[in-house]
Amino acid sequence: MNLNETQTNITYDIHDYYIVCSLSGGFAILSIAICVMILILVGRTKPRLHTVNHLLLCNTSIASICYCIIINNNYIFLIFIPSVNSDISCRLRAYFAYISITAVVYSYVIQAISRLFFCLFTTKYRWLTSFKAHYCLIAGQWCFVFIVTSPAILTNDIVFYAQNLCWVPMDRTLHVAYTVFAYYIAPVLAIVVMYIFIYYRVRRTIQVTQMAKTIKKQKLDLELLRNILILVCTYLFGGLPFILFVITSVRKIYLINLTTISFAVFLEKLFTIILDREIRLVIRNMLRRRREIVPVENSPWKPNNRFLIKHLPPNDGLHALNTSFRY
Repeated sequence: MNLNETQTNITYDIHDYYIVCSLSGGFAILSIAICVMILILVGRTKPRLHTVNHLLLCNTSIASICYCIIINNNYIFLIFIPSVNSDISCRLRAYFAYISITAVVYSYVIQAISRLFFCLFTTKYRWLTSFKAHYCLIAGQWCFVFIVTSPAILTNDIVFYAQNLCWVPMDRTLHVAYTVFAYYIAPVLAIVVMYIFIYYRVRRTIQVTQMAKTIKKQKLDLELLRNILILVCTYLFGGLPFILFVITSVRKIYLINLTTISFAVFLEKLFTIILDREIRLVIRNMLRRRREIVPVENSPWKPNNRFLIKHLPPNDGLHALNTSFRY
């Protein structure tokens, strides 16, 4: 998360942003490319990737695309269109930036809720594990995100400052505390609590049951939990410089923070492909099929075609044709 600075704090020269915005924008573009690839793979690979887990993965990818597009748009306004100095315009840019970044975090919250449904209600309330229930989860997540970030647009705390990105100013202590809690601390705590509960429940089930099929399923659940936690930690790593900046108010940490979030989103998408076994297998099979395709010429004078014709049954009409061509 990035926070704008007030006139009483450090002010930055526009040249300070050139390198960090270029790096951040580059990572954002790479992240968009990976997200689009994930969406295409899931959409075209039926029925292998048409699962609830991959539906939630696509939701996270869409939220990441929104964040990358919006943050690049903010960089364009900062560097190339500084004449747009309206407070309303600045407030809107900050609002949509907060929406996109919060949508990514809360997309992991509904992934945790989904795993909780599968862990507790698979047999008793099967409708909670259906696609319809998860579509409702996704819709509820986006509605909640628009509401929880509404103080950015409803208050007058965000105002335009030249040569600064549009975020909540540091001197708005109450608003800053709200953004830190609502956008980061609350969802992270919810994810950690749910995953601790799921982990111990799955481990207890493995110890109690003796059925190999059940044990295998529970171990797969633990593997999925591990992968999701790795992705969440990777994403949250990008917000660490923000915490350091709030504590120290060091100028370079603020500039580094502009890059780390986009870099964390890029790493998170890269790890998604590496850790997701099904997506990894689909990509491997696609590459293997491409290597196995060998073009065959249509002309019967080519050696490959003579070889193919030669191995046809002797009573086939093409056998005589092959003999005449050989001699």
